[in-house]
Amino acid sequence: MINTKVKLAGVELKNPVMTASGTFGSGAEYGEFVDLNRLGAVVTKGVANVPWAGNPTPRVAEVCGGMLNAIGLQNPGIDVFVKRDIPFLRQYDTRIVVNVCGRTTEDYLEVVERLGEEPVDFLEINISCPNVKEGGIAFGQDPKAVESITKAVRERAKQPVIMKLSPNVTDIGEMARAAEAGGADVISLINTLTGMKIDTKRRCFVLANKTGGMSGPAIKPVAVRMVYQAACAVKIPIIGMGGIATAEDALEFIMAGATAVSVGTANFFNPYVTVEIAEGIEKYMEENGVTEITELIGCVK
Repeated sequence: MINTKVKLAGVELKNPVMTASGTFGSGAEYGEFVDLNRLGAVVTKGVANVPWAGNPTPRVAEVCGGMLNAIGLQNPGIDVFVKRDIPFLRQYDTRIVVNVCGRTTEDYLEVVERLGEEPVDFLEINISCPNVKEGGIAFGQDPKAVESITKAVRERAKQPVIMKLSPNVTDIGEMARAAEAGGADVISLINTLTGMKIDTKRRCFVLANKTGGMSGPAIKPVAVRMVYQAACAVKIPIIGMGGIATAEDALEFIMAGATAVSVGTANFFNPYVTVEIAEGIEKYMEENGVTEITELIGCVK
């Protein structure tokens, strides 16, 4: 008998497979393709204290081995989310992770406090957002800012706090340690890599925003390396993500040190992928005589 259950900050997931924020809506869009009961957790699209319109179009572009997006965290805001999306997700036997975004520390804290009495299991704090009070640099690119906002969120949050780290830094281990020092319960990585695409016929940028976040299979080796480095740097659990499209991909992250994994861009080209990965992990365990998924976490040293 195999056991795929994992724990994050004392909260049990039936298996380590989660969705990645921004690629799964809040579950309703994929309900006809995926049995959400089969997933360890659903991670919602970013939620802000007020509605965000997002960036001007065009804001998505296909590239070799993945995609660029400059959606700009478009979302209807916390009021609509609480009224519409939480009740939908509560119908299913899966954990709920709310991704929180903001432009100032106060923005984040407003959402965190609103969610304090809501029936959600985790808060994932997206610190790749630009900090408007500090000239637009992302919260996640400065270790002092990472520790500061983590500490502020942890003091107000009623649920376990996951800090989502940006890969657009020199030393991911330093950022992981900063999040841990600030009191993070879990870290998740990687968020998208900054990229650009140019239309050579029109001689202009493909995205209206000029740059966008690169995701998809092409970034997986970078993501696995960063998860391994983070796992070596901290003692708290890690959720690994970045280019996962198969069970083998997911197992790479787990063996590198991730307790759970989030599947993102692959949902766009295969809406069944999350359940396929969960079943693929089970098959691997059966074929290789692994009874506990925990045996595989960080087994590569």
